[in-house]
Amino acid sequence: MRPFKIDIPQSQLDDLKQRLAATRWPDEMPGVGWSRGASLSYIKELADYWRTSYDWRAAEARLNQFPQFLTEIDGAAVHFLHVRSPEPNAMPVILTHGWPSSVVEFIDVIGPLTNPVAHGGTAADAFHVVIPSVPGYAFSGPTGQPGWDTERVAQAWKALMRSLGYDRYLVQGGDWGMPISLRLGLADPQHVAGVHLNMLATFPPANPSDQAAMGALMAELSPADIARAQFAGYFAQDGAGWLKIQCTRPQTIAYGLTDSPVGQLAWIIEKFKEWTDSTDSPEDAISRDHLLTNVMLYWLTATAGSSAQLYYESEHLDADFFRTWGGPWPLAMPAGVASFPRDAVRAIRPWAEKILPTLTHWTEFDKGGHFAALEQPDLFVGDVRTFARSLR
Repeated sequence: MRPFKIDIPQSQLDDLKQRLAATRWPDEMPGVGWSRGASLSYIKELADYWRTSYDWRAAEARLNQFPQFLTEIDGAAVHFLHVRSPEPNAMPVILTHGWPSSVVEFIDVIGPLTNPVAHGGTAADAFHVVIPSVPGYAFSGPTGQPGWDTERVAQAWKALMRSLGYDRYLVQGGDWGMPISLRLGLADPQHVAGVHLNMLATFPPANPSDQAAMGALMAELSPADIARAQFAGYFAQDGAGWLKIQCTRPQTIAYGLTDSPVGQLAWIIEKFKEWTDSTDSPEDAISRDHLLTNVMLYWLTATAGSSAQLYYESEHLDADFFRTWGGPWPLAMPAGVASFPRDAVRAIRPWAEKILPTLTHWTEFDKGGHFAALEQPDLFVGDVRTFARSLR
């Protein structure tokens, strides 16, 4: 384990600007906006800002304010932020991002979590915060070897927390951080105090082809839950193209994303538009500098392809993987869910209670989406604090 500091050579930044200036743009059907993918006018404007105004060095300096480390676990380099609280009785927590996110997702919640007194909270709510980059992502990538599915990542997080000397800790995650956190709870029940999720995939506890059983289940749902179930069907049909590609052909998509910064930009920004609490652009939910800093971690480390491998590995190593997202998860510790209304995956509580038998905490917010810690940092921090109070 050794200290790590982000220090991108200027030659890489110069190359990026040259590539952006030389972009070969596609055409676009008139008046389609975002309905067929990333909006051409928006991506052009954002790419121009990226080339002429975005300040990577400022973002780099902000990230470097937090102690970072590299270690090797199970043959892979693992990058992580480790920010200890000034409060001696703070609870350790490991926060796990997903795709197309990174450690940038948690940049605004580190201060409130580690030093609540300085952010209007109380010392009893303090956390020691560990934020790793998932193997294959950013400075934890590429792994250079197959087999890194969610189970293996969970085992790596178990080893990481043990190496940091944490005997009892909270786990938190959304997107890929959801199954990784749940698997970590199963892998380390003696030390995981609780599992907090800001996304939960809920599936009906019946065979969808059994129309009578499904009809009875739907009849028990509230109108809001019926709307969530209907959205899940729409999303599976219209919004899951990236999923199929990255589960089956991650190498093919990697060529364009690794060679073209605008290709990488559009591939990621589309999801921040569709999965956030936004209307006209993703900047309704998240600042453009945060958006670009997240994209930069993929671009500068050339990990578009290696990050996509997590989809391939998880589906192919566990043929029933996407069903197992829906549980049941026989955790030995309490679980909590924070549900945000504009998430790409919208949890249904009656089904969640069957998926998570130890569910003790449930919050439904009226704003926010998939990247909760970036979109609504105050709500995110408050919910993690509330859940953790029951565990202390």
